[in-house]
Amino acid sequence: MKILLFDGTFKTTTFINRLAEGLAEKDEVFIAGFNENLEKPVPGVKYIAIGSNQNNIRFAWTSLKLAAGKGISTLFNTVFQLLKGNKDLLRHRNLEIVLDKIQPDVIHLQWTSVLPYFEKVLENQKIPVILSQRGFHTNVKPFVYPDNMEYLRKLYPKIAAFHSVSQAISRNGDKIWNGENKTDKVVYSGLPLDEWEFNENYQRKTPLNILSVGRSHWKKGYDYALHALHFLSKKEVEFSYTIIGAQEDEEVLFLIDSLGLKDKVTLIDKLPLPEVRRYMRESDLLLLPSIEEGLPNVAIEAMAVGLPVVAFDVGGIPELIDSGKEGFLVPSRDVQAMAEAIFAFTQMLSEELEKIRKAARRKVEIQHDAVKMVEEMRRVYGVGNRN
Repeated sequence: MKILLFDGTFKTTTFINRLAEGLAEKDEVFIAGFNENLEKPVPGVKYIAIGSNQNNIRFAWTSLKLAAGKGISTLFNTVFQLLKGNKDLLRHRNLEIVLDKIQPDVIHLQWTSVLPYFEKVLENQKIPVILSQRGFHTNVKPFVYPDNMEYLRKLYPKIAAFHSVSQAISRNGDKIWNGENKTDKVVYSGLPLDEWEFNENYQRKTPLNILSVGRSHWKKGYDYALHALHFLSKKEVEFSYTIIGAQEDEEVLFLIDSLGLKDKVTLIDKLPLPEVRRYMRESDLLLLPSIEEGLPNVAIEAMAVGLPVVAFDVGGIPELIDSGKEGFLVPSRDVQAMAEAIFAFTQMLSEELEKIRKAARRKVEIQHDAVKMVEEMRRVYGVGNRN
């Protein structure tokens, strides 16, 4: 099967990278994007540039190379459009040329935001299109912007099948459109479990070493985490808190200072995955204060290595964590409840904590194995082809 994965860039998400690598073992996998190169490509995947967003010269060169294969008329028109500065028109054309060249059996789009590039494909119905329902683009944007909701409701009936990253986001997708013939499959993000070994040497320490991982964004809820830890400091609990990915966040830095947590909180820049894994193995607790999520990879990864998780009960997180058995969930935005959950964690017997760590690992093995994810996505693509 020829499969095109598209989210507009070569720098795809962890989910897509793992999916692409698994699919490439049996299928021909392409990733097209507005890039020219990638430092660490996924093994076995064919990358096709459709015009750099960062470099006008590279954009022109890519556009001319693609046009040259379509004849002198297309080449001359491309020169004309470049001189006029019609980059968006050329991006659409470049993608059409690529699709005509590779003739994919199925196209898997990662975000609703890339749908405008595939309107003609959806209209022709010759190549089945699979759409992932995930994150802000499904959970928030259509319900805040009426024009976006109207646009999606026009295109959703033309999509062959939907992939949802959680049951929760599937329900939100149904609020956008839920036609009689809609096909929507929940496929959870998977881990290569052999790379995420369970930490048999875990020991809760004093001071407590608390970790959060995620980019600087309001939905990550770091302000709630810091207020919760401020409560915790009043209980005279000793802790250190490290946030990976929020080093330059001025609002977070201001809040740390105003709450008197400068000596307890460290912000560091985004790290490669092996380094994140090392931090997880050295930490006592993962704090996940997000107020909007699909089903976060960082929680799956923490549970795989046996790092206990305290999180808000938002999005698909309750599908991952059975609170009290596989981790700890508290009501969204309730900083006092989060602080109390962390304090309760410090009081737990080691035997109770070990049961939770092992149950969390079993949940990941059953629900989030990478091999299972790839095979389930192949079945989704098969549904699309039958349609």
